[in-house]
Parts: sequence; structure tokens; C-alpha cells
Amino acid sequence: MKCKVGIGEINMICLGIESTAHTFGVGIVNEKGKILANVMDSYKPPKGWGMKPIDVAEHHKKVKEDVLKKALKEAKLKMDDIDVITFSQGPGLPPCLRVGMDFARDLARKHRKPLIGANHCIAHIEIGRLFSKARDPVTLFVSGGNTQILSYMEGRYRCFGETMDISIGNALDKLGRELDLDFPGGPKIEKLAKKGKYIELPYVVKGMDLSFSGLVTEAAKRFRSGQKIEDVCFSFQEIAFAMLTEVTERALAHVKRNEVILTGGVAANLRFRKMLETMCRERRAKFYTCPIELSGDNGAMIAWLGVLMKKAGYKTEKEIDIKPRQRTDEVEVTWL
Repeated sequence: MKCKVGIGEINMICLGIESTAHTFGVGIVNEKGKILANVMDSYKPPKGWGMKPIDVAEHHKKVKEDVLKKALKEAKLKMDDIDVITFSQGPGLPPCLRVGMDFARDLARKHRKPLIGANHCIAHIEIGRLFSKARDPVTLFVSGGNTQILSYMEGRYRCFGETMDISIGNALDKLGRELDLDFPGGPKIEKLAKKGKYIELPYVVKGMDLSFSGLVTEAAKRFRSGQKIEDVCFSFQEIAFAMLTEVTERALAHVKRNEVILTGGVAANLRFRKMLETMCRERRAKFYTCPIELSGDNGAMIAWLGVLMKKAGYKTEKEIDIKPRQRTDEVEVTWL
């Protein structure tokens, strides 16, 4: 591996490629955790439609070269300056993951760089830890495809609660389509909720796990039966975020931690942040959020995880491939 040699130090530079779902991103990060570039291009489905994986993959194919070019320009680097290439190996949509892997593999071969496959969920955790400086937190990871409450124990990020059906991000998007809102649904729902009042909707927590599909169905029924859209949005948010806050609080007590990190695309919601902040204050725990620009899917988080894995001695797999269903708690964490 060719590393940059400064005054008395070696500074590895990693290029990360993100392609798990609607976003294709390229990030460049150095060994110190400085983000040199973070460029993204996201697919937007037609109004009223969900994402078709094959259409998203085609989008990624079209934009990948341009996104890479912009990232290198932003970082003021060339491919020769890159030491390691990392890509999102899973979990995610298989056609989208494959576009990212093939692109990363081609770049690694052409420029003779080490190649690392990274777990998308763990990348969200590690970028949150990098910027929060939290030492041993409970992480609430909420995105379009994932909803998990995680904490590090005995060599892995263990899952202490998760969705039993759809993720909170997916739930917001599904409700957004039912309410005839543009994609993504979360920001529009958050805006409408500011003018709403509470109505009763299903609250489904089973042990440490959550279910959002029934909540979406009932909220959509209320809207179609004449309930004001603002009331539906307000109540959906209050109930869904209360469910997540409850399970996070119990995870804190169970693992005896005093730090919480909120990360993932849904972490941008200010009402959600306020609820978690209040819970943490009452428990005398510290509450951290990942910077909004790094909370959603992005290449910088993949690059940073690549740095951590490479420094921990990770070797490129002989038969590297995508892992669409890889769980967070299946990955051995050797860098902590």
C-alpha cells in the first residue's frame, strides 16, 4: 500500500463508494478522519411511485463516473493519491449494491489499490462516533431501509431492538405516497406535522422490537376518511418516534450505557431529536447526533469505515461479493 508520508507520520487516504439504495455517493477521507470530499447523486422516483431497484441501479450506472470525477476534484486529488478503495457490501438492494461493487472493483484493479467491502449500517455508526466523540454509546440507526438499536459488546455491534417489518424511513415514504407527497416523504411530513393535532393511532412495541406497517395503514385510512393531513402527520410522527424513544431508553438501561447517538437519514427530523434529547436528559445520559449532511447515505462514511478496517489489518477477500442481507451483528469489529 502506497501511503502519503508527511512530517513524521503516515496518512492513509481512502475512497468510499456508497450505492445501497437511492443514493450513489463517493467520499474521500484521510486517516485522521478529515473528510476531503463527499459527493452524492440520488435517484428520485416518479411522484406516487416507490423505488424500483433496477431503475435505481440504472441511475447509479449513469452518474458514477461523474460523481467520482467531482469527488476527486473536490479533494484536489488523483486516483494515484488514493491508498484504499471501500464500497458498501451490504445490506441493501442487490442491483444497486452490484453497481457500486463492480465500479469499486474496476477502479481497484485499474489503479492497483486494496479493496474492502464495508457494512453499510456499521459505517453509519462509525461516522457518528467520529463526529460525536462518544466512547461507548447506544446507537439508534434509522434510515430508509433500517431501524436498529445497537451497542458494542464482545467484539460486535449487538442489536437490542429492531423493526419487525418496515423501517421508519420506509414507513415515512409509504405514508408520504398515501398522502400524495413528493419523495422523500419524511421532510414533507415533518413540515405538515407542525400544524397538526393528536389523533389516536396504533402504538406497536413488542418487547424490544417495533412494527410500523400497521401504523402506516391506519394513518392512511384516517386521511382517506377525511382526517386533516396535518393531524395525520403530527400523530404519525409522535407515535412512531415515541416507540423508538421507548426502546432506546430500555436499551440504555439494559446495557448500562450513558450515551446515545442518533444516525441515519431520519435523524434529520428535529422533533425526533427533541424527544430523544429529553429522554437522555431525564436519564442523565449524553445525547449526540451525527451531522445532518452525514446522517443519510454517503460515501464519506464508507471511506471512514474503510480506514478503520484497513488500520485494523483487514485483508481483501479472495472472492469478494455483495451481501444484500448482511446483518450488523454478523460483522466482527476488530478496530475497537
